Amino acid sequence: MSPESVAELVKAARAASEYAYAPYSHFRVGAAVRDEHGRVHIGCNVENASYGLTICAERNAVAAMVAAGGTRIVEMALYTPTEKPVTPCGACRQVIAEFGRGATIVLACAGGEPVFSKTEELLPLAFVLD
Repeated sequence: MSPESVAELVKAARAASEYAYAPYSHFRVGAAVRDEHGRVHIGCNVENASYGLTICAERNAVAAMVAAGGTRIVEMALYTPTEKPVTPCGACRQVIAEFGRGATIVLACAGGEPVFSKTEELLPLAFVLD
């Protein structure tokens, strides 16, 4: 990823986090996905009183990509308002693996430098179609 690409995705993910609906955890998360066409799609977490129905920012961004006709994650940024970067939950890792094998994932936060990872590092031996 180029520094410009990283900056664009992190900026989009951070902006998306401002739209998060997080009245229970107060933990606003934003995600931005660049698809195979170069388009950026964003998502934020949307909580629910029935906590199992909460939708994570990562899965919202992937769903927005698919709804817009994208089929592959090339790059993804995740932003959390924390001192250290936070990794996606297990469900999000599986969804990222479905659409983003080989993708670069940037974990950005309010307090420090971003951390770079590949999908396969976040979820080794993922269950995916070949």
